[in-house]
Amino acid sequence: MACDPARRDAKVKRLARIAGQVQGLARMVAEDRYCMDILVQIQAVKAALARAEAEILRDHAATCIREAIEAGDAPAMQRKLDELIDLFDRSRR
Repeated sequence: MACDPARRDAKVKRLARIAGQVQGLARMVAEDRYCMDILVQIQAVKAALARAEAEILRDHAATCIREAIEAGDAPAMQRKLDELIDLFDRSRR
């Protein structure tokens, strides 16, 4: 089951804004801007990435995982859940 095109487009736009923020950070560093200003912007990028991650996770649950559940495909369900667990395990290292 594919993601809703409007939701996909919104995620692409969100990620493009984040890319712009990161480019702005690079300019700030190149211009030798005040460290605290750079750190504030880094926090903003991290928060924006966390929101993007949550949206993508929500869509994964609403499409890929739901599809496996609705199909009654226990092995596929287990694979999808294992993927998520592995992802979060890697992020804690």
